[in-house]
Amino acid sequence: MSISKGIFITFEGIDGCGKSTQVKLLMDAMNQSGQKTILVREPGGTTVSEEIRDILLHRHLEDICDRTEALLMIGSRAQLTHEVIQPNLTAGINVIADRFTDSTLAYQGGGRNIDLGWLIKLNQFATYKLEPHVTFLVDILSEEASRRKKQEKDRIERAGIDLQTKVRNAYLELCNQFNERIVLIDGHDTIDNIHGTILTELRRRHLFE
Repeated sequence: MSISKGIFITFEGIDGCGKSTQVKLLMDAMNQSGQKTILVREPGGTTVSEEIRDILLHRHLEDICDRTEALLMIGSRAQLTHEVIQPNLTAGINVIADRFTDSTLAYQGGGRNIDLGWLIKLNQFATYKLEPHVTFLVDILSEEASRRKKQEKDRIERAGIDLQTKVRNAYLELCNQFNERIVLIDGHDTIDNIHGTILTELRRRHLFE
């Protein structure tokens, strides 16, 4: 893969934390400032990846084993990285991702107890060792996240608060481990305040004009 010229920003957090709202606000802000930016989500974003998303989240296949779940997630990411993320970055277009490798480390590592070292190596293989310039972890309590979810829950969300709590704890551990890259954001704050905090951090890192 070619050397990236665009800025790669990822957002993470448990389901219902509010990150999807923030990725759209940031994409609009960057485009309005003249920094051409696209948005991708995981799992999904390509024809192959969307098919995998349907299997993982919406076909109600409750008997998907944990390792299959991890491999499908990472397979979807590999296709998205190859087909969309890296080509845009190489072309000088910024990419904001609603979830990336940290989601697998938190959900399949922390949530499903799969070996973290193995997941990290597999993710590096799948993404050509692509690393975000910065990752924003929007953190809220699992009970608050569950309360916010009004629409029908997908297969992973239906696993309940216990899984979300394990995932949240895993995210916080990742934040400590990769504290230069991952920025912890209080998801209980207002939408505008969170957006402002994100822009301030990007300016501090010279990633937003």
